[in-house]
Parts: sequence; structure tokens; C-alpha cells
Amino acid sequence: MTSQSSLTEPGGQPDHSDGNGSGASPSSEAVPPAPSDGQGAKNSEGLQQGLKSRHLSMIAIGGVIGAGLFVGSSAGIAAAGPAILVSYALVGAMVVLVMRMLGEMAAARPTSGSFSAYADQALGRWAGFSIGWLYWFFWVVVLAVEATAGAVILEGWVPAIPQWGWALIVMFVLTATNLVSVGSYGEFEFWFAGIKVAAISVFVIIGLLAVFGILPGSDNPGSGFAHLTDAGGFLPKGPGAILTGVLLVVFSFMGSEIVTLAAGESSDPQRAVSKATNSVIWRIGIFYLGSIFVVLTLLPWNDKSIGEHGSYVAALNSIGIPHAGQIMDVIVLTAVLSCLNSGLYTASRMAFSLSGRGDAPKAFGRVSGQGVPRAAILGSVVFGFVAVFFNYQWPDTVFEFLLNSSGAVALFVWLAICFSQLRLRGKIVRESPEKLVVRMWLFPYLTWATIAMILFVLVYMLFDDDGRPQVLLSLLVAALVVAFSLLRERKRGGGYGPTPDHQVEPGEKVPASS
Repeated sequence: MTSQSSLTEPGGQPDHSDGNGSGASPSSEAVPPAPSDGQGAKNSEGLQQGLKSRHLSMIAIGGVIGAGLFVGSSAGIAAAGPAILVSYALVGAMVVLVMRMLGEMAAARPTSGSFSAYADQALGRWAGFSIGWLYWFFWVVVLAVEATAGAVILEGWVPAIPQWGWALIVMFVLTATNLVSVGSYGEFEFWFAGIKVAAISVFVIIGLLAVFGILPGSDNPGSGFAHLTDAGGFLPKGPGAILTGVLLVVFSFMGSEIVTLAAGESSDPQRAVSKATNSVIWRIGIFYLGSIFVVLTLLPWNDKSIGEHGSYVAALNSIGIPHAGQIMDVIVLTAVLSCLNSGLYTASRMAFSLSGRGDAPKAFGRVSGQGVPRAAILGSVVFGFVAVFFNYQWPDTVFEFLLNSSGAVALFVWLAICFSQLRLRGKIVRESPEKLVVRMWLFPYLTWATIAMILFVLVYMLFDDDGRPQVLLSLLVAALVVAFSLLRERKRGGGYGPTPDHQVEPGEKVPASS
């Protein structure tokens, strides 16, 4: 998939001279070789390769640390007690496996559309169309959620500006950042993610010192591992609470896949994807399991302060860290801005990729002289502004519908990744085995096991009062999108996508049917 400018002329054939579908057609401009720092060059899709290795490393690390970890963990602790660690471990393992599958495909076929493009190639045009637009929809709604969350914090600091004003300011600033260049997005995300990573790392180190009673000046008695069992045992609410905890924490992991979309805008996407995929285990282990473990060993799980102030603030207060609430506000705001920044980037690149396959307006596929898909960015942010308006005008009706109807999209995306990897592994082995530098473990058994885990979570959500509306409304929206894509394919008379004996490669365009 490439930008509109790299479409072959009617009746022409795409050039595959490099074996990866990225060679220029006779009528298109040659893509200059990427310099070592990735600046200035453009990839086969016309996007600037402006993301440096340090940008991608921090995007990969920060992608698994969302605001949900800071503000949502207390609900999981209240629901499952210390057993929430098992919930985080189960979901973390599922995400590691999904990322491994995605990494395998992304390293072999890097593209701005990532899993949507792979669903297109493996399952059919309907699948790529559907999962791409659902994912775009998810992030557009996230823009409104995060803009509002950031506005709440900022209004507390500067009440002279109303909350809706702060939401608009935040959206405008980050939109402008994304419009300038992909390098400016990467730079902002580097510092946003860096603050999150540094904060959690310091929290884990200080917390563990306090847990074992060796932190000078700590107010916490340092009970070691006693709090994991001294308030009703490790499973105070029974084994079933682990599954309830899974439902509460699963969506805080969304965003891990962003690095595979961003990798296409770096000078060495294969290396970037391989590095990100290989490091996902320790990232989840330290940032999720490590930080929650510290909270649960510093305080009993049923301590009232966890529910009143949040798990991290309560833990810092127990140590005697002054101004813990204000410190966490800064960190949460950083996490919110990071999520907003990445959400806008992700939505725009998905819209750009869909346009490249003829599944979105052509304008979304055009890039500026700086290699930025500005129309895709502005189109995405317009819907984000509309969602922000809904959040303030009709929070309990229209916006609640948007939230619920996008709530299970993460699980749909992960399912699409699993099924795509099942189909594409064989194609990669046959066509370009040297590109299989990242391999899914125990294929296909772990792939099928992951599919079973995701389906189990979806079914279990149907029996949960909070999860049921999310699954049902998300399924309704997904069904409508799939139905539209199938009708569209039928109207085009079967000319909607690649034939079984020819799969679209990165850099190759499928001309849109009339």
C-alpha cells in the first residue's frame, strides 16, 4: 500500500524489481535511499522516514503504559485483591503472544497499515476494510476520552480556563505537532513516554526499598510480602475474581501495536519491529506486574486509601512522599497527552493506509512535501472534536454509546492479527523466507491458544453486567461495517482486492475500482 501518487497508471503493472513491491513504476518518482538517521527520505508509500531509533524505542516502551494503568488499577485491585496480579499476568501473556504474531508479519512486510493491511492480504479485502475502520473509530473515541481527562487536570491547575477550553487547546496543540512532521510526533512521544517510563521505574525502585524496610525515612513499616495474604488470603474473592480482573485490565494494554505502524516511517523498520517485539515481555513485566506488585506489598489490597486516592497515590502516601497527589497528576497528564498524541498519529496512519487501498477518500492518501498525510490527520481530528462535543453535550447517551460501541474493538483487532498470522506465515515462507526474522513461538499451537483466550474473554464479557453492552454494541457496529464492506465488494463485481494467487506487497497499490 502506497500513497495515491504511487498508483500505477491505468493498465500498467506495478514494479517488483526489488522483490518487495517497493520499486517505483516507470511513471512514479524514484524514492531516494534512506540516510542513516532516517531524516528527509521517504518510504515507498510517500511517508517521511523521520522516526529515529530512539523515537521507536520509546514509542514501543511507552505504548504499553496508558493512562488506564495509573487511574484504573484501583478498580482491578478492589475486584480481585492480590489475585489481580494473575489477571495482569494472563492479559500480559496474551498481549505478548499477539505482539509476537504481529511482529512476525510486520518485520517481513512493514507497512503503515500494519494489521489492517495483513488482514487484507490474508483474509480478504472485507477484513482489511473492516478492522481498519473499526480501529480508526476506536482511536477517534479515545481522542475525546483523553482530551477530557487532560482537561480535568489542567482545569484544576488553571480554573480560569473552562474544561472544554482546555480540551480544545490540548487537541489543537497535538494536532499542530502531528501536522509538522512525523519527527515532531516522535520527539513529543519520546519525552512523554520518557516521563512515564522514568516515573514507573523510580516508583518500583523506591517502593521495593520501602517494602523491605531499607528506604531511609519511609513511613511504611515494610511488611515484605505479608500484605499479599494477610487480608483474606491471595484469593480473597475466589478464583472467579481473576476473570473479573481480566475484564477490567485488558483494555489498558491497548496501544502495544502502535510501534508496528510507526516502524514504516523509520529507516530500518525490520530492526525496529524485531527489537520492539523482543522487548515486550520485560516491558509488561516491569511496568504492569512490577508496579502493581509494589502497590499490593506496600498496602493491604482492601486499604480504603486505594479506592479514595488511587493505587499509586495511596502507595506513595504510605511511604511518606510529600505532594504525592500532585506528582501523580503530572504523570497522569503526561500519560494522557502521550495517548492523545499516539491516538491521533495512529488514526491518521490507518486512514492513510485505507485510502491507499481504495477504502477511504483519496484525499487521505495524499502527503505533504514533508511526507505527512495532513488530510488524514485533519479528517481524524475533526471526528475527535465532534466526539469531544458529544462528551460535554450528551455524556450519558451519545458519548456512552460511542464508548461502548468501541469498547471491544481491541479484542477484535487481536483476533484479526491471530487469524492473519495463521494465513500469512505460509505465504512468507514460500515467497520470501529470508524475511521471517521474527517467528511466532510453537506455531501454530500458540496462535490457536491465543485465539481461544481472546474468544473466552469475549464470551465471558457477555455474562458481565459492565462488559455485556460493550460486546453487544461493538459487535453491532462491527457487523454493520462488515456488511457495508461486503456489499461494496459485491457492487464492484469482485474487483475489490487481491486475487488468491497474488497478495499485495508493501509499496504496491491496488487500484481502486470505479
